[in-house]
Amino acid sequence: MSSEQTVHIPYGNQRLPLPLPQHAVELRLREPEKLINAALFRRRLEQFLRDRPLDLSRPLLVLADKTRLCGYPEYLPLLVDTLQEHGMAGNALKIIIAYGIHPRQSDAECLQVYGEMYGRATFIHHDCREKKNFVDLGRTSRGTPIRCRRDLVEASAVISMGAVGHHYFAGYGGGRKLIFPGCGEREAIYVNHSLYLDQTAGTLAAGCQPGVLDNNPLAEDLFEIEEKMPADLAIHGILDSHGTVCNLLVGCGREDFLAACASHGSACEVASAGFPVVVASCGGFPKDINFIQSHKAVDNAARFVNDGGQLLLYGECRDGVGSETFLPWFAAGSFTAAFARLAEHYEGNGGTALAMMSKSRRIRIGMVTALDERLCRQIGVERWNHDQVCGYLAGLRPEQGLAVISNAGLLVKKG
Repeated sequence: MSSEQTVHIPYGNQRLPLPLPQHAVELRLREPEKLINAALFRRRLEQFLRDRPLDLSRPLLVLADKTRLCGYPEYLPLLVDTLQEHGMAGNALKIIIAYGIHPRQSDAECLQVYGEMYGRATFIHHDCREKKNFVDLGRTSRGTPIRCRRDLVEASAVISMGAVGHHYFAGYGGGRKLIFPGCGEREAIYVNHSLYLDQTAGTLAAGCQPGVLDNNPLAEDLFEIEEKMPADLAIHGILDSHGTVCNLLVGCGREDFLAACASHGSACEVASAGFPVVVASCGGFPKDINFIQSHKAVDNAARFVNDGGQLLLYGECRDGVGSETFLPWFAAGSFTAAFARLAEHYEGNGGTALAMMSKSRRIRIGMVTALDERLCRQIGVERWNHDQVCGYLAGLRPEQGLAVISNAGLLVKKG
C-alpha cells in the first residue's frame, strides 16, 4: 500500500477520507457474489412448498428489526405473493417484528425497513415484557425457561426471514434467534444470556465467541429452545458489506441454518496476526446507529489488537447508547463488582457492559463518535475526532504495525 493511498472510512452516512502510511495493512471481507434475484427466490420458495407443503390457514411470519436489515422491501412482497399462490388467504398472514429486548420502532421507521408491505399486512410489535402473551414450554437442560408467544404456538405455520451474521457471544445471529430471543419473554432471554458468564471462573465464558457454535453454552441452549419452537420455513439472508442481499437460502432446521452460517463465515472470517494499532469502522449506518450495535464492531476489531495496543473505532451512534440497561453497570466501579451483580441477577445489556470492560482493561480504545465525552469516559473510551486520527496515523513508525478494517461489524478474526 503506497503512502499516497487513502481509504474512505464509513461513519454514519458519510465516507471520511483517511490517508494511510505505507506500512498499513488493510483487512478486507471477501464480498459474497450476488446470486439471488426475484425469479430465483420465487423458484426456491415454490420448490420448498412443493416438497414440504405448509398449512397456511393461520401463518405467522417473523422478521428482524431495523438493526438487522434483509432486503425486506424487495423480497417480502414476493414471499407473500408466493404464499398466496400456495393457498394462503389474503388476510390470513400476521407479521411479528422480533425486537427481543430492543425498543419498538416508529411507524416511519417500519415503513422504511419493510416497505409497502407495512401498510398491507398486519404487523405485531413484539414486547418481551407482556407476560400474558407467552406460554411455558418447559426448560432447557441449562435451566432456561422456554417461554414462547402464544400466537406462535397456535399458528398453523411459522416462517422466519432475516440475515445471518456473526454474534459476539451467541456465535451467529439470525435464523433461530429470530424466534428466540427475538420473540422471547424478557426474563427467559436474560437467563439464556446469563450463560455468557462463567460463574465458576468469574470471567466471560470462553466458548461464547463470534462464529463459534460448538461448545458454546449459550448457542447450544438456543438450539435446545429451537427444538421446542422451530420455524416451519426459515429464509436466511446472506448480505455483503453494503447491506445488499446476495443470497436467500430457503429451508428449515438446524442443518440449513448451519449451511447459512458457513456461507456467511466464508466471506467474513479472516486469519491474521495481531497488530499494535487497529483503525476500524462499524461499517456505517445502520451498523453504527447506536453504541449497542457499534459494540459488535468494537468486539470484532479488538480481537485484532495486541495486548496493550490501540483501537480507534469510527461509530457515529446517532441514536445514543441504544439501551437504558447498559450504562448502570459501569457504576459498579469494576469488572469484578459488575460481574458479581450480574451473576446474581442478569438483566438488560449487562453482558455487553462486561464485554466492554474486559476489552478496555486489555487495550486502549478511542472512538470517533457523536457520543459526548463524558459518556465515552464512563464506558472506558477516549473520544477522538477524525483529524486527530489522521495526525496520529501520520506519526506512526513502520515498526508500529497498523491494520485498517472498514467493516469491523462484519469482519471476524478466525481462530
